[in-house]
Amino acid sequence: MSLFNIATNDMHGEKSAYFDGWKAYDRDPFHPKKNPIGVIQMGLAENQLSFDLIKGWIIKNPEASICKPEGISLFTDVARFQDYHGLPQFREAVAKFMGKTRGGQVKFDPDRIVMGGGTTGANEMIMLCLADPGEAFLVPSPYYPAFDRDLRWRTWVKILPVECKKSNNFHITKQALEDAYQKAEEQNIKVKGLIITNPSNPLGTTMTRETLKSLVSFINEKNIHLVVDEIYAATVFSSPPFVSVAEVMKKVKCNIFNHRTVGFHRSKRQSRFRHYDLCMGTKILEFRQIRRDRKFSYFKYN
Repeated sequence: MSLFNIATNDMHGEKSAYFDGWKAYDRDPFHPKKNPIGVIQMGLAENQLSFDLIKGWIIKNPEASICKPEGISLFTDVARFQDYHGLPQFREAVAKFMGKTRGGQVKFDPDRIVMGGGTTGANEMIMLCLADPGEAFLVPSPYYPAFDRDLRWRTWVKILPVECKKSNNFHITKQALEDAYQKAEEQNIKVKGLIITNPSNPLGTTMTRETLKSLVSFINEKNIHLVVDEIYAATVFSSPPFVSVAEVMKKVKCNIFNHRTVGFHRSKRQSRFRHYDLCMGTKILEFRQIRRDRKFSYFKYN
């Protein structure tokens, strides 16, 4: 019996130089003594130097774990069915953390946060909710190589590059956005939104306040969604400073919906300590466990 096309198509994007590097490292990892000519993993934001600090904290705070006698009293609360948005206490802590990492310029409402198992899953879920197969999202180039897998593979959503040029340090211009949008129209492809990473992956650059205002103006004009992946927002910058789209949204009216994804595992460089939160700028996007396009992602706007 044949499988569904989603299970057998080649849109997973793993036939690329990006994933070839990962596989090369898996086959021949570098070790300073045992394998000094091995492959060094440069494609993963993981700080292994902090592991001893985390282990030390866990030892000093056994009450934080339901697997320790000191924390066993919390087992029942954690084990039973929870709010599908995530543990309220966790969402409250994350809201405070997000505000702190943005210099206290913005406050976040815990009721507008949805917790989950990684920003990869968050971005995929957003695509499933906002676009039908064959529709598209614009993405400035160069973009995170795994977007080809994360955004397209099981959603069948197209991602259309917005050409950004080295001559202006890859800034996103209004003309580049218009050109990409017009090209999609000429190909009869419906554009449902724009997705950006700020700070940029892979460039490591940050967007200026004026650039963010220009993006909001563009999505207002086209009446499309804006998805901002701020997975590296907690990284320390000296100059230029990081400006969250949430700051811009306080002063610039957005006619449609702004969605932000933030990953704790990248903010703290702990790639296995995963959560994501979906922060809705103008409306609350609620997810319920109802089947939609083979994915639990029914939503409604309040």
